[in-house]
Amino acid sequence: MKKLSLITLVTICFNTLNLFAQKSEIKQPSSFFPKEKAQVLVVGTFHFDYPNLDVNKINDGDKIDVLKEPKKSEITELVNYIKKFKPTKIAIEATPQWNATEKLRQYKAGNSRNERDERYQIALRIASEMKMDTIYGIDASSFDEDLVKLDSVYFQKLFKDFDFQNDDKFNAMYMKWFDYEEKLPVTTNLLKYIKRINTSESHKLGYGAYLVGDFKLDNQRGADILSIWWYNRNLRIFRKLQEITESSKDRILVIFGNGHAAVLRQLLESSPEYKFIEFDSLK
Repeated sequence: MKKLSLITLVTICFNTLNLFAQKSEIKQPSSFFPKEKAQVLVVGTFHFDYPNLDVNKINDGDKIDVLKEPKKSEITELVNYIKKFKPTKIAIEATPQWNATEKLRQYKAGNSRNERDERYQIALRIASEMKMDTIYGIDASSFDEDLVKLDSVYFQKLFKDFDFQNDDKFNAMYMKWFDYEEKLPVTTNLLKYIKRINTSESHKLGYGAYLVGDFKLDNQRGADILSIWWYNRNLRIFRKLQEITESSKDRILVIFGNGHAAVLRQLLESSPEYKFIEFDSLK
């Protein structure tokens, strides 16, 4: 009888301690948000047709031709790899005026197959092969373009010397890195290169390029410019991504210049609505 009472007492104590432990357990912040989220694969890339609209201009000797071998076959390898994500929607760096869905219709009819633009080579090709009928252009202008219409004189003063020619030592380091990166596509497998530039390290350091150089202009002008120009543009792009998201079951492929991809990663990883898919994780 005493033995039974001892066992009962131990059991009661154990259950009490267990109950106390359960009550005192601290919840993780993520436990307050849904586990199922829309999945987004961001493919940051360079512009295959080399419009040279960015600050860094690519030398002719560092350019590749995606319509000729071996890069033509490497494009196929890249496309097949991305298709492993099994996207339900595709969003690209294009404004509504680009008429992405109409271009997809024409592409399906056999037109524009020799366009070097990555929107054709990757986005429209994948959409066509996966029998999609819609493709979304979610690029956006930035707030400074709206504000300059109100006071162009003020904006000329604000943007004075914002020309990426700052002699900041970190700016010089970035120029060396960018020059090195721009030469790699000629000698590197395209899928391997796209994996390289879409790593967390590349994106973090890539975004950091905007936090040196002209960012340090007097009177915090650089910070003001960045917020109403580059960061604002990407926030608007992200907002458009939200607008095309309909369900937590969505699997959205986003194809943009890699500078945008760096900021979109930051926004997607912070959002409770989305799960950011690492590019090199596809199986």
